[in-house]
Amino acid sequence: MTLDHLQSALPEYFAPWVQALGLRAEGFDADSVTLRLPVTDQLARSGGMLCGQAMMAAADTAMVLALINRFGEFKPCTTVQMNTSFLRPLSGQDALVQATIVRAGKALAFGEIDIRGSIDGKSVCRATTTYALL
Repeated sequence: MTLDHLQSALPEYFAPWVQALGLRAEGFDADSVTLRLPVTDQLARSGGMLCGQAMMAAADTAMVLALINRFGEFKPCTTVQMNTSFLRPLSGQDALVQATIVRAGKALAFGEIDIRGSIDGKSVCRATTTYALL
């Protein structure tokens, strides 16, 4: 797997509105993928705070890329459950979205996502996910 391969999966497997988030593959290891979500005027609420909807979409996208990384290819999947907790607002810096696979079986995959500020490294959002592998 390479960062270019992960980046090229975005236009191949995700809807145009997800691509409009401007996500960039930043890193990966055996169990996780990290994306950069740039904070733009289109994704910010009043006061320049990154909106929760953008964070949730980025978290879901990062986890699918983590599954691609784990399996070495795209396998059809669908989000069954996502539980999200917003810890604090994020403004004035991009978000780093790290999706980690906790377990990937034959039918289900479980993951955790940490979204943190790219400058201060403070967590702003945590999510857990379950995916059905189709």
